[in-house]
Amino acid sequence: MTVGNERAARALKEILQKPGNDACADCGAADPEWGSCSLGVFICLGCSGIHRNLPDLGKVKSLSLSRWEDAEVEFMAENGNEVMKAKYEAFVPVYYYKPTHKDCQVLREQWIRAKYERKEFMDSGTKLTYEEGVRDDVLMKRGRDNGQFLSRRFVLLEREGTLKYFTKYDAKEPKAVIKVDSINASFQPEKIGNPNGLQITYLKDYSTRNIFLYHENGKVIVDWFNSIRAVQLHYLKVAFPGATDAELKPKLTRNFLKEGYMEKTGPRQTEGFKKRWFTLDHRRLMYFKDPLDAFAKGEVFLGYRDLGYSVSPGLPVGTHCNGAWQHGITIVTPDRSFLFTCESENEQQDWISHFNDVINTTMTPQEYSMEALFKHKH
Repeated sequence: MTVGNERAARALKEILQKPGNDACADCGAADPEWGSCSLGVFICLGCSGIHRNLPDLGKVKSLSLSRWEDAEVEFMAENGNEVMKAKYEAFVPVYYYKPTHKDCQVLREQWIRAKYERKEFMDSGTKLTYEEGVRDDVLMKRGRDNGQFLSRRFVLLEREGTLKYFTKYDAKEPKAVIKVDSINASFQPEKIGNPNGLQITYLKDYSTRNIFLYHENGKVIVDWFNSIRAVQLHYLKVAFPGATDAELKPKLTRNFLKEGYMEKTGPRQTEGFKKRWFTLDHRRLMYFKDPLDAFAKGEVFLGYRDLGYSVSPGLPVGTHCNGAWQHGITIVTPDRSFLFTCESENEQQDWISHFNDVINTTMTPQEYSMEALFKHKH
């Protein structure tokens, strides 16, 4: 390392100590190791790859391996993450989902492009595409029975609070009309097998229904995601007139707490253990034969511990465990116990920790009515 570069490295190290510079400017990952010399922000390796693809903006350098000019170091010192955030994120709408380092590539890329390339959040007067109140596109949708992806027309209407889809572009009647306030949308690239894969989950006749979508263009699918959130926020403001943005934000779409395979046995607990795909969506633990099934085979409601809900490692004495997996979990509800097994102790511990987080949280009025619905249904 040359003397000049040693000096630059020391200077950059000092600049990193400033508030806000210790996490990636775009996804919040700790200890960013890259800098954008064109924007003056510190970013992680993953986000640096996205920056590189931005025309005119994508000059990035490694903080430890690249050669930095004095002028570039000075530029980083004058700017930095807090200053640039105040500029480029001045007016991010409440509904707009700001991805973290745990989110998928397409969400992070579109957030970075929206900020720096399209400059959507710099001015309070910018008319954002997510707020137009209507969205109409052809998206690829997975067939419920054959598993093939086919093009379907989707229409989102704020004034009706609905998402509709049509099997043919010019069809008069929609195949489904989904109320936006019952929707959860989450990106699932691995599960769907497409980098832009989006899962939409909603309640249909008290049952959970999944639809799996993608669009070849990453911007289109992320615009859909944020438009759904914008419409949801509009309806929440009507439903809860006194609520603050901070109270409403968690009610918008959310990522699942955990997904993965476990084995389960039936209500008599003498049936064989069968491998199922589980999705924990806050208080609802749903299970499916296959990760891409349209309907859950069953659901377990996880209430508050003081109401008779608990989780413990292991299975009740005398349980005949015929499955391949030995790491048991018992969930007790006021009505019955549910028995599961996991492939490894790590998985068992991780599921238990997630279940405990839910069971140790007091219930909201909406969750009490959800619990009543569950009891009624079963």
